[in-house]
Amino acid sequence: MNNRRYRIVYCAPALYSAGGVERVVSMKASYLADHLGYDVTVVVTEGGGREPFFPLSPQVKVVNLDLNFEELWGKPLLGKAWLYVQKQWRYRRLLRQVLMRLRPDFTISVLRREINFLNSIKDGSRKIGELHVNRANYRSFKTRGGGRLVELLSRLWMKSLVEKLRKLDCMVVLTETARADWPELTRVRVIPDPLPIRPERVSPLTAKRIVTIGRYDYDKGYDLLLRMWKEVQTLRPDWRLDIYGMGDRSDYMRLADTLGIDSSRCGLHGSIKDVMAAYLDSSVFVLPSRFEGFGLVMIEAMSCGLPVVAFDCDNGPRSILTEGRDGFLVPTGDVSRMAERLLLLTGDEALRREMGSQARRSSAKYELAKVATQWETLFDELKDINNKHV
Repeated sequence: MNNRRYRIVYCAPALYSAGGVERVVSMKASYLADHLGYDVTVVVTEGGGREPFFPLSPQVKVVNLDLNFEELWGKPLLGKAWLYVQKQWRYRRLLRQVLMRLRPDFTISVLRREINFLNSIKDGSRKIGELHVNRANYRSFKTRGGGRLVELLSRLWMKSLVEKLRKLDCMVVLTETARADWPELTRVRVIPDPLPIRPERVSPLTAKRIVTIGRYDYDKGYDLLLRMWKEVQTLRPDWRLDIYGMGDRSDYMRLADTLGIDSSRCGLHGSIKDVMAAYLDSSVFVLPSRFEGFGLVMIEAMSCGLPVVAFDCDNGPRSILTEGRDGFLVPTGDVSRMAERLLLLTGDEALRREMGSQARRSSAKYELAKVATQWETLFDELKDINNKHV
């Protein structure tokens, strides 16, 4: 391993929100700066004047281009298209200026808007794409309706995207399943997300509480979780469910009312910063996602000694959990089966302890230092061998 100190630039939409990508970028950037002595800059386009949601080392520099792409969300289609073109043109110009000034060794994109032009910026840096979702859900058109026209546009867009990804020096994905999603690409490396926390103590698994953390949208499956909880709450009257996440909770609150869920035993909360406290005060972690890029919250919960019940959706859960050892994998969308597994765990403290102990051990391979070493190895290889398959 070469003891080099590289100059790194991350390109991400924002750091101010409580999303998984924001958390991972903040964590990795801080570690590379503080522990490896790298010169790290994060370039963002959103959240001008807002502080990072997650802790960020003072050694990490943040450049906010303040382009406010989020302004497009409420615009009509034609106005949105014209405004997007203007902002994208400005983004290309400003990012080029930043990269030409900093001259980084590596530019790492989380594959958002900059992938459209990043390879054309000749600043001398190796370009790395870092994908946090599976292919089927990467800017998916199929769930938006529109019939054959949308299907055609989706295929054309994917073809264009693959050509851009081929030009990267490397694309990093989180699981072997995700690597298999991209048979057209040869320069693909699997590096998982790192564990943000490694608590010295674990949950005693005595609190009669099930917990999940994510965001309120379709992919995360909270509607399925509420339907499952309707089955569980009557058989476990001394247990409660707490959901923490960013986003609009109103639809889920209405669904809970419609299902007749006891609001005193089912909390629909906003974002939480002290996630470790939530895990340590719980006894089971549940992941009802329809889709996952990885499952960072799973390994967090496991590091706190919680057994996990998760839908066996593509990518994350099946690459992390060992069925029947540190948790249970349930066919995606099978609410009754998930309820059965939760009833099993909530009714058997010895099983919770056995699985929780193994979950803690399983999470160790995702420790930040171990994952950072994989990135350091990749950097050294790319620096030494240009245009060689990794």
